[in-house]
Amino acid sequence: MSTNSTLETPQHNTYDVIIVGGAMLGSSTAWFLSNNSDFDGRALVVEMDPTYENSATARTNSCMRQQFSTEINIRISQFAAEFVKNFRTYMGGDPDVPEPILQSYGYMYLADDPDFVATLEECQKIQAANGAGTKIMTPEQIKADYPFYNVEDIVAGSHNLKDEGYFDGNTLFDWWKRKARRNGVEYIRNEVVAIERVGDRIESITLKSGEKIGVGQLVNASGTRGAVTAKMAGIDIPIEPRRRYTFIFDAAEPLDRDLPLTIDPSGVHVRTDGQYYLAGCPPIGDDPAVGFDDFDIDHSVWEEKAWPAIANRIPAFERIKLTNTWVGHYDFNTLDQNAIVGPHTEVGNFLFINGLSGHGFQQSPALGRGTAEYLTYGEFRELDLSPLGYARIAKSEPFIEKAII
Repeated sequence: MSTNSTLETPQHNTYDVIIVGGAMLGSSTAWFLSNNSDFDGRALVVEMDPTYENSATARTNSCMRQQFSTEINIRISQFAAEFVKNFRTYMGGDPDVPEPILQSYGYMYLADDPDFVATLEECQKIQAANGAGTKIMTPEQIKADYPFYNVEDIVAGSHNLKDEGYFDGNTLFDWWKRKARRNGVEYIRNEVVAIERVGDRIESITLKSGEKIGVGQLVNASGTRGAVTAKMAGIDIPIEPRRRYTFIFDAAEPLDRDLPLTIDPSGVHVRTDGQYYLAGCPPIGDDPAVGFDDFDIDHSVWEEKAWPAIANRIPAFERIKLTNTWVGHYDFNTLDQNAIVGPHTEVGNFLFINGLSGHGFQQSPALGRGTAEYLTYGEFRELDLSPLGYARIAKSEPFIEKAII
């Protein structure tokens, strides 16, 4: 957390665009905006902790899937896959830019009851209609392709090996920041402590260091603190921090092939992670909001929830060694676990890019691009993100996504 002695002063007293939060979503927006030749304004990113130590960005698992139940979420992830696979090209062909690899091991949703099978089949039709390679598999087919699974209680599975798996998200984040700065976006270590709203417009922000800065358009990209930022403008959004656990382990008997990101009916997921394996899950029992700086680890989650589920589903994992554990936070949208993107319905120069609910990195290319489009043109162009707009929040009408992890 920043202190007064390290706060930085902006170079100007007014900006066309101010982005509150410089992590993956703020920096994606900043890069897409600065890379657009039609935007000729001045942009500022205000980040309270440039180490990003406790951000969702720093604690992400960088997964990507097309197995969603809505067309918009499928298409958002399809752009992410295209972006990752062609990252250097998007970065202008700069030979210094790495070429991240999309590890397409796929997701494997396992269903142990007919109702969930029906949901997977319904989703598969939507995914296939949008070009995804998802297929519904019988237990026998699953066992033939992945003999290490215990499928005694499994009725069916849903699997896709096309542009679905995981990638090095922090490479994207690092180069978005670098390139945005080179393109003229100003990043400062500071904190927004007040937002001046006059009627249907945001006029200015006040920084912790005392400066009052005029703003043309304001973007709320402040992650789990998104509701706090919105509240300064007299706006309510249903965003809160929720704790999520990640475990890295080594296996005494490594599997003979890559493990898809497997979503067990217990709610625990596990996948290959280089030479190790990665698992994750919510807390045991209730899933309450937590403090912004609460990253305490409950070790019983591994012993009582994660490991038993993993060893049951993959008996080879009965002998494993836990090598690392961490807690990250979802910026959890309690209405429908979907992103909120675009302008407020009344305060038109206040834009959201909030509530990603665990989908952040895979959705950040499309949502950053879309936010930048709206800032430049007053509309979404490449992909219509309006189903994820604030209007549904104002009406308390969820935009249902059935494939939530």
